[in-house]
Formats: sequence, structure tokens, C-alpha cells
Amino acid sequence: MHLRSAFFFLLSRLLVCFDAKIGFDDNASFRQKAIFDQHDPAEDDPREVEAAKYNLNYIGLDGEIGCLVNGAGLAMATMDIIKLYGGTPANFLDVGGGASEQAVKEAFKIITTDKQVKGILVNIFGGIMKCDTIASGIINAAKEIDLQLPLVVRLAGTNVEKAKALLEEATSSGAIRIISGDDLDDAAQKIVKAIGGTPQ
Repeated sequence: MHLRSAFFFLLSRLLVCFDAKIGFDDNASFRQKAIFDQHDPAEDDPREVEAAKYNLNYIGLDGEIGCLVNGAGLAMATMDIIKLYGGTPANFLDVGGGASEQAVKEAFKIITTDKQVKGILVNIFGGIMKCDTIASGIINAAKEIDLQLPLVVRLAGTNVEKAKALLEEATSSGAIRIISGDDLDDAAQKIVKAIGGTPQ
């Protein structure tokens, strides 16, 4: 449980709570059914609802660079480095450690429904998740949704060479345009530049 509240001291020296917001960890839903039964999905961001259908963790933000990352820590680092180089992240989207090609395609669809997004940065470290699976998902998603936004991809880990070959082949055939990032710094600078910013 997460509690945020606003307390104020009154002139009469009373401590009064004027506002409180309580959030519950979704992982506790199996043992807190009465609380979770009160949830009204109509109050949720439609993108968050759609993401949950595919076990994606999505939180919308106010920026211009869509992020598709695996792992919460890597997602936070990705958003920080985008800010460092003068960009603003449009979302937190963690596809998790075992995302399927279909989940990657759905992640792209969710990101591109945000009209503020001017470019997408994919940052994947393939441990459990294989980079070639992500690459196939990226290629198929970009084709399926006819992606016109700049797309920078940084991959590292399991099957990375196979993944890079798939992305290079798709780019050279003209099917899609992908900008490759050598590392996270390089990828962040490239996406900021690709959307018309000046990397700092």
C-alpha cells in the first residue's frame, strides 16, 4: 500500500489531514479481493488498460520520445539519459523479461497512439529475452502500423548479432528505417537529434 497525504497545522495547533490518496500494489490482488473489486477501469488511462492485457507495464508521461525497454531499472535509466541529452520521455513501458513478438507489436501500437510522440527509442538487454525475438517484433510492428516516426534501437545480450542482422536486412530492403544505437548514450543522442532536438 502506498499513501500520500497532505497535512496542515491549523492556528489552533490541530493537525488535520486535508487530502489522502491510497494506491495498492497489484501483486496483492489475490489476497485483497474486496479492495480490488472496487476498482473502476473507466478511471484508468486507456493505454495502461491495453498494456495490461499483454502483461506490459505502461505509464504515460508528457514527453515526445516513446520508450520501449525491458526491465524497470533499465527503463528508468533510459528515461534519465533521454533527459540528460535534452529530450523528454513520453512513457515508461517495460515489456518485461519474457515478452513475445506479439507483446512487442502491441507495445508499439500503444506508444504510437500517443499523438505527442515524435520518435521511439527501443533499449533492450537480452538476458532471458532474446534480442532476435525483439528485432522480429520491431520489424513486424513497424510494417503493420506503417511506422513513420524516427526509430532508434539499441540491443545488447542474447542473440544480438542475429538481431542486428535482421534489423539491417529490414532497413536495407527499404521495409522500415531503423537507426542503430551502439550504446545507451549513443542511442539517446540519436533519438533526440532524430526528432529535431539538439543533444546536450
